[in-house]
Amino acid sequence: MLDAERLKTILETYNVVWTSPSADAGESMPCGGGDIGLNVWVESGDLLIYLARSGTFDELNRMPKLGRLRLTLSPNPFDAPQSFRQELKLRDGFVQVKGRSNDLEVTLDIWVDVYRPVVHIEVTSDHPTTLVAAYESWRLETREFSKPEQPSARSWSGAPKAGKVLPDVVEFNGNSVRFHHQNTGRSAFDLCVEQQGLLPVKDQLWNPLENLIYGGELTGDNMVADRKRDGVQASTPYTGWRLRSRSQSTSHSMRLSLHVDRCASIDPWRSGLAELQSESWNDPLARTNTVQWWHAFWERSHIAIDADVPNPESERWQVARNYQLFRYQLACNARGKWPTKFNGGLFTYDPEFVDPSRKLDPDFRNWGGGTFTAQNQRLVYWPMLKGGDVDMMKPAFDFYLNNLRGAEARVKQYWNLDGACFTEQIECFGLPVAFEYGWKRPVDVEAGVEHNAWVSYQWDTVFEFCLMILDARRYADYDIRSYLPLIESCLRFYDTFYRDRAKRITGSELDEKGMLAIYPGTACETYKDARNPTSTIAALRSVLTRLCELPADLLEPASRERWDAMLQTIPAIAYREMSGHTTIAPAWTWSHKQNCELPQLYPVYPYGMFGVGRPNLEVAIDTWKYGTDGLDQKQIQSWHQDAIFCARLGLTGEAAALTIEKLKDAPRRFPTFWGPGHDWVPDHNWGGSGMIGLQEMLLQCVEDKIYLLPSWPQDWDVEFKLHAPGNTTVECTYRQGKIEKLIVTPIEREVDIVRPG
Repeated sequence: MLDAERLKTILETYNVVWTSPSADAGESMPCGGGDIGLNVWVESGDLLIYLARSGTFDELNRMPKLGRLRLTLSPNPFDAPQSFRQELKLRDGFVQVKGRSNDLEVTLDIWVDVYRPVVHIEVTSDHPTTLVAAYESWRLETREFSKPEQPSARSWSGAPKAGKVLPDVVEFNGNSVRFHHQNTGRSAFDLCVEQQGLLPVKDQLWNPLENLIYGGELTGDNMVADRKRDGVQASTPYTGWRLRSRSQSTSHSMRLSLHVDRCASIDPWRSGLAELQSESWNDPLARTNTVQWWHAFWERSHIAIDADVPNPESERWQVARNYQLFRYQLACNARGKWPTKFNGGLFTYDPEFVDPSRKLDPDFRNWGGGTFTAQNQRLVYWPMLKGGDVDMMKPAFDFYLNNLRGAEARVKQYWNLDGACFTEQIECFGLPVAFEYGWKRPVDVEAGVEHNAWVSYQWDTVFEFCLMILDARRYADYDIRSYLPLIESCLRFYDTFYRDRAKRITGSELDEKGMLAIYPGTACETYKDARNPTSTIAALRSVLTRLCELPADLLEPASRERWDAMLQTIPAIAYREMSGHTTIAPAWTWSHKQNCELPQLYPVYPYGMFGVGRPNLEVAIDTWKYGTDGLDQKQIQSWHQDAIFCARLGLTGEAAALTIEKLKDAPRRFPTFWGPGHDWVPDHNWGGSGMIGLQEMLLQCVEDKIYLLPSWPQDWDVEFKLHAPGNTTVECTYRQGKIEKLIVTPIEREVDIVRPG
């Protein structure tokens, strides 16, 4: 393992340091832990913090902030400070802010307990100060959900009746401030059930919005209730409930407990909060335990480029620094119950600082709060395998498992068939987003099929998560027993649906060669009205093959026989001639191109049928070079995975150039707040796809072989530790074109290493 002091030194060079306050929330810094995310910045003399926690879905199925915290000191070291320093201390997982004015110097530590949902702010100064801490809310009245806001809860876009934004409850409770929101009345769940004709099976569907309550309590040592204060932050009016220190002091301590649960009354919330308070707020080991968790997290894996000569102006140095920063953002939801959102994670802020035309409140994010888009979400989770963060993948797996019963109920209701159908744009309760399902559906559109030019018949993206589940077992002996019914049900749907569809069209369940005819289908969102799309064929072949490889204690003989029989019916991938070269086709046939994805290269990634160490590599390379149907299919932003393709194909120069473009500093104050791209800021599938590309340049796993540095430039010095199947770790130091150190654990796996050249 990398020497502890060496790792500490490298991480310290990756700390983000600002020496001046911020102009607005668009220049905020992420901080978090457990399943809590904070945006921290200093503006106009105040320390401001946006509060977010995983799973705070309101009636509309947005994911609102839990509010904002404002801290003001008197005397104020941040009002025209003579010196200022704000630093994200990666290794210990917290943000520190220091300010000096005249003879007053103040330090604020902002950190989140990894094991309990409590935010801590600790203030120390060399002279006594008075502290005012205000909890601020902008959700204080019932109002209509306006059209410009609807992208943050897409099921309401085009709905026959506008939704309502319902207020929170905020109140002084002695010398603390309590706040909460409890979902009541008609929700997005009810809206979708009615729209999609699912009332007969409503009781079989999972409704996580029902009676959901979220909120918290702000309190502090030596603090008393002060008064309320109205104001405007950015373009949003708010009210602040203020606490003031009883007297001046050289130390102040604030705590903010955040709560998410389901209950039918307020009393359980209050009881739960009281229990949380007694357990968490007085734990003297809370910070020590949190710091130890972060230290252990960083020891799992790392990538450092040119670490001996740290240079923030170097784009390739930025690549590794930003890899670590973004991994930190993902770890802030390490213990969450819900997947990390691709479109901002826990770190969104006022939308006008992303798009000046969107002067909306801080709860806005494009592409929905409670909406999960699988093609984007997958890129947040694939890099966790090689990063050694398999435990952090559980929320993504559970998302589908929790919605399995409902997905099967939809299939039975619409087609009287067996299996589970998961759509691409999906709400947290498992139903298609109402906008994509279509509010103005022609009478000839089949029930159960989305009336949408992009995502109709795009049902195969769940297979990436099925493959992730199988890989989690392969990499880390993850117990997947509870997820096997999910994998098998998704396969069963494809088998039964397309057999049934073929019989209706041709009178036979299979084609003339005894193969499944996947029509109508779609190759990603791009090649529409497709027959046997390549991305679907690759998904089915990969998942079926891996499922049939499971040992007898996981897969019964009858199941193995069934899935092996289905595997024999999956059609072959199609090829086509492009510019005189044989390339992988996106499908057997299709009617038109709708979007800008590259499904013809999905057999390269994620499904690993072509690439370094595999047959027909030249065909896949020619597909990258010649097999596209438009310049827009090769891009850097958001979910585009060009660098991943090139790394998998051994195209070192292109992989390196694309990875630099992907992972270099964002054009924002915080270097990994990429976007908006196709999505929002910070764009988490931008960061995730960049992480994957970098990992694949360093390490590729093909069957039992581990290819070391398969797409790595000789003039890039690197130190890394990554994970491989079989509970294997690979640690390597590569300098001046030579491997200086290689440690493979367990040592028996060293024989499986394939060195470069």
